[in-house]
Amino acid sequence: MGDMLKDRVALVTGSGHGIGRAIAIALAAEGAKVVTNNRKPGGKIDAIISKDQYDALDGATQKKLNEEYENYSGDAEKTAARIKAAGGEATPCYADISNFADAKRLVETTVSTYGKIDIVVNVAGILARGSVDEITEEEWDVCLDTKPKGHFNVIHFAAPYMIKQGYGRIVNTSSGAFMGNLFYDAPHYCASNAGVVGLTRAVAGELFSQGVTCNAFCPHAQTRPRMDDIAPKQDDGRPVFPAAPDPMNMTPFIVFLCSEQSAHVSGTVFFLNDNLIARHKEPIAVRTMIKPMDKGFWTVEEIDKVVDAQLLNGYHSIVGKVK
Repeated sequence: MGDMLKDRVALVTGSGHGIGRAIAIALAAEGAKVVTNNRKPGGKIDAIISKDQYDALDGATQKKLNEEYENYSGDAEKTAARIKAAGGEATPCYADISNFADAKRLVETTVSTYGKIDIVVNVAGILARGSVDEITEEEWDVCLDTKPKGHFNVIHFAAPYMIKQGYGRIVNTSSGAFMGNLFYDAPHYCASNAGVVGLTRAVAGELFSQGVTCNAFCPHAQTRPRMDDIAPKQDDGRPVFPAAPDPMNMTPFIVFLCSEQSAHVSGTVFFLNDNLIARHKEPIAVRTMIKPMDKGFWTVEEIDKVVDAQLLNGYHSIVGKVK
């Protein structure tokens, strides 16, 4: 075990399995006392694929899927037990961070158990799919209630403790979907992750002078059964859940973001994939088009005459050419 996070107290939401579990274990391995969290004990296979998809698989594939699910799933107690077995210190707490009162209880449990809260890593989220004309109101709300609302809930209650002690590290989990051009139709999932990015930047700006940093990362990692030869396929043959690397491979960078050494890093989005660590560019205006105020406001006719040359020169849509 290392000591980069010795005497620090960390709360990792969504740490019952997958990425969250890997991060909780990594933080504990560097000396942090960790509160592990997910909504409730256990898990079920149809949380990953639908019951109809599962039932359509043959017996051998179902067996293999169950084995993979067991390997990549779990709950807060199982993660805490793994940390303790490795010589670390951890306490599980079941709470739904999308619920304001639950988020408060989760943070207060962390403080009452270990005396403070230095680190928050928000991993809890929902993988959602569906086209914009098919998504129900309930599906939209469920997706965005966890991210960004749930992340906000936890930060809201943790921030006062961090401000008071003059130290804090907040790391939120987003996705490359925040850019809106993910490989499958999922506008609610894209919106939820874009919300996390906006929340992260706003919190970073607000709390940096208080000694608190806030960053986000977009992971590409194996979380639950997503193997090409196991997961159901879409109509075009692509896997619903593409294979991905072991989440433990990316945890050293999360440890860095949670350490004292990262005090100068805040408001930034990173992409993590095995040994690849990338920093996203901050959004900036790349071209402007200005009409002098003494000439009045733009008219549609004026815009039409100059927009291609002045504003859209070099422009390429994220959706490619329109046929």
